[in-house]
Amino acid sequence: MMRRVWTLAAGLAAMSTTWPITYRATPDKPPHSDHSPELVNTCLITNDVEKLASFYEPVLGFKAKWSGEDYAEFHTDRGVLAIFSARAQEKYIPGSTKAASNEGIVLEFRVDDVDQQYLRLQSLVKTWVKPPTTQPWGTRSIYFRDPDGNLVDFFAVAKAE
Repeated sequence: MMRRVWTLAAGLAAMSTTWPITYRATPDKPPHSDHSPELVNTCLITNDVEKLASFYEPVLGFKAKWSGEDYAEFHTDRGVLAIFSARAQEKYIPGSTKAASNEGIVLEFRVDDVDQQYLRLQSLVKTWVKPPTTQPWGTRSIYFRDPDGNLVDFFAVAKAE
């Protein structure tokens, strides 16, 4: 069975009266003219929403928006990082996910200064995967894991030397 760490909010929205309003189509942005899907949300399924949201708040630098105790979300300029409880996920879509078992996705966040972020995150991040490194594909990145083991990449376009 394929493991998934994200869900389509539209399906859950139809099943729950407490689902946040933020998943309606964004009126300020027209749909793609070719009718292709637009990725707007990544949802992490976890056994501890509070713990994961508490980790991401200082890492991302802003507070989560909560909808009940089972759901928190972080709005960025490009999309939403959502955190949803495994218990609620199991209730709405039984057998669809396994919390904290991600081994095939990287959450990538563009930042202004990777080295500054690396210094800032030292007291917050417990598991570092890779310190600031200029990658062969032209980005400077740091890689670390969140409390559930999800791989996170903070990156910036590498400066020309």
